Amino acid sequence: ARDAVERGALINALRVEPALGSPARGGLPATVARRDVEGWKIDGHKLYTTGIEGLSWLAVWARTDEPAPRTGVFLVPRQAPGVRVIASWDHLGLRASGSHEVVFENVAVGADHAVDLRAPSDWAPDAGSQTDIDAHATQQAWMTVLLGTLYDGVATAVRDWLVGFLNERAPGSLGAPLASLPRVQEHVGEIEALLRTNRVLLDDATAAVDDGQAQPAADSGLLKYTVTGNAVRAVELALQLSGNHGLTRHNPLERHYRDVLCSRIHTPQNDAILVAAGKRALLPSGGAA
Repeated sequence: ARDAVERGALINALRVEPALGSPARGGLPATVARRDVEGWKIDGHKLYTTGIEGLSWLAVWARTDEPAPRTGVFLVPRQAPGVRVIASWDHLGLRASGSHEVVFENVAVGADHAVDLRAPSDWAPDAGSQTDIDAHATQQAWMTVLLGTLYDGVATAVRDWLVGFLNERAPGSLGAPLASLPRVQEHVGEIEALLRTNRVLLDDATAAVDDGQAQPAADSGLLKYTVTGNAVRAVELALQLSGNHGLTRHNPLERHYRDVLCSRIHTPQNDAILVAAGKRALLPSGGAA
């Protein structure tokens, strides 16, 4: 632990499983921690472990083998015996994330590496004390801000590439750069509006969390929905303006388009975001709760 503080170390949460899918949808994990005299032994299989090649610690979502199972996080060293990586990540976008599979086979950790174990129902967003609810809201706010910033960054890179392309590309039939066309200027203006909206929303949410005023989880979901939707739309507009050039592999726009589409499957997904917001709005109090 001291080395991690002095030299730096990366940690990520391992939650998604082949059968369970995303824990955000509910259900007990198949990854099991069994108690023994020295601590815990962990067996399981996780998907989408982003950055696994550079991680030092794994925060593993698992259930205990107790008669009344508890669920929670177990802290596992990346180099612990029995931790095996399956290099299977070959997705449409975000390929550099290295989000491979990880298998745990009788992995031993100390008793104190069970970081937070609770009854499954106690993990519901509205369960527990007000402190727990506030902590969940803060965690959700930071996650959506980070995700939103990631995909907004992709769209901003697309905007920068597009501006250069439109100023340099001068078809013979036009005799001037594409940037001189009012239609092109209008669509680039639409991209600017989308990205400005993203910046305002992300800056506001970040400042609120820094001030200890994290917005409710449902609002964080709407932030992610809006920012990532704007990012996808901005990239689609850029593709319309660039035509075949934007889909050529030697141009970055093709990769950026594949990357930004991944925002639609990043938790929380759009359907869950909208259902939560709709339920809140339809409360008799008009969504005040």
